[in-house]
Amino acid sequence: MIVVTGGAGFIGSNLVAELCARGDAPVVVCDWMDAPEKSANLGKHHVEAQIEPGELWDWLDKNGNAVTAIFHMGASSSTVETNVEFILDTNLDYSLRLWRWCAANDVRLIYASSAATYGDGAAGFVDDNDPAALASLKPLNLYGWSKMAFDLNAVTLAAAGVHPPQWAGLKFFNVYGPNEYHKGGQRSLVAQLFQQISDSGGARLFRSHHPDYEDGGQLRDFVWVGDCVDIMLWLLDNPTVNGVYNVGTGQARSFADLARACFKAMGRTETIDYIDTPTNIRAHYQYFTQADMTRLRAAGYATPPTTLEDGVRRYIQDYLSTNDAHR
Repeated sequence: MIVVTGGAGFIGSNLVAELCARGDAPVVVCDWMDAPEKSANLGKHHVEAQIEPGELWDWLDKNGNAVTAIFHMGASSSTVETNVEFILDTNLDYSLRLWRWCAANDVRLIYASSAATYGDGAAGFVDDNDPAALASLKPLNLYGWSKMAFDLNAVTLAAAGVHPPQWAGLKFFNVYGPNEYHKGGQRSLVAQLFQQISDSGGARLFRSHHPDYEDGGQLRDFVWVGDCVDIMLWLLDNPTVNGVYNVGTGQARSFADLARACFKAMGRTETIDYIDTPTNIRAHYQYFTQADMTRLRAAGYATPPTTLEDGVRRYIQDYLSTNDAHR
C-alpha cells in the first residue's frame, strides 16, 4: 500500500493518477478535501481510502503494517503565509513526525522540498546535501524556510542513523500542468496566461526592474508536472537512491518564451503588455532560477526533460482547452 499526503493537490494528484495507472499497489490519499477542484483531481482514479491529515496517525496505527512507501506532498504551499506557528506545525513538525514513523516502521519516504529554499539564488542552485551548505541557505519566506529546515533535519537524522530505508527530498522548481486549479493566485504562469489570452487576446507580464534583464527576460526553470512524477516513480523503482535532489529541467527560460509558447499552443497572435512589478514584492523578486541537475543524473536518472514548448502545448491543448481539464 502506498500513501500520498497532499494527494488531492497539484503534484500529489498527478502522482496518484500515475500510481493508479501502474497498479503496483493500492493508493491511499491523505489530504484536506476543502475545494471542489481537489475532489475533481481524484475523480478519474480509484483510491483505496481518503483520510484527513489529522486522522493519519490513527490510520497508520491500524494499517501501517501494509504500507510500503509514503509520498509526502502535503504542506502549506503559500509563499505569503506569515503565521509562524501554523507553518511550524504543518510543514515542519508534521513532516518530522512522519519521518520518525517511517524510520521506526521500515517504510520508504519521498517528500516534497522546494526551490524556495534557495532564496534569491545568489548562492546558486546546487543541491548540496552537506548540513553546513543547507544551513547557509537564506529563503525569502516562511514556506521556503520550513522546507529548508526539514531538509536540514533529514540529512542530520540520516547521518545519525535515524532514517527510513529509503528517503528522498525533491526541490521542485517552477512546476506547471493539470490539476493546479484550486491554487488561485498561486497557479502556474501557464494557467494564468491561458486565462488572460482567452479573456482579452493578450498577455500581461511583469516589467523588469533589474538593469541586467529586459522586460520579459526574467528567467525561471519551468518544469512539466509529468517530469516530476516520472522522477518520483523512478525513485520508487530505485530504492537505494537517497538524498535531497533538485527537480527541474536544468535550463532556465524567459517569461517571454513562456508567453510565446502559450500563444502558439492557442493559435493566437502574440500580444504582450508589460506592467510594473508590485512594489510589495519588487525588493525580493527573483530574476533567475535554474536547477543544477548534476546529482540526480549522477544517481542514474537519465530521462530528458520535456521542453517548455512541448509541455505548454500539452497542458493547453490536452487540458486547459478541453471541457475537462483534470487529469
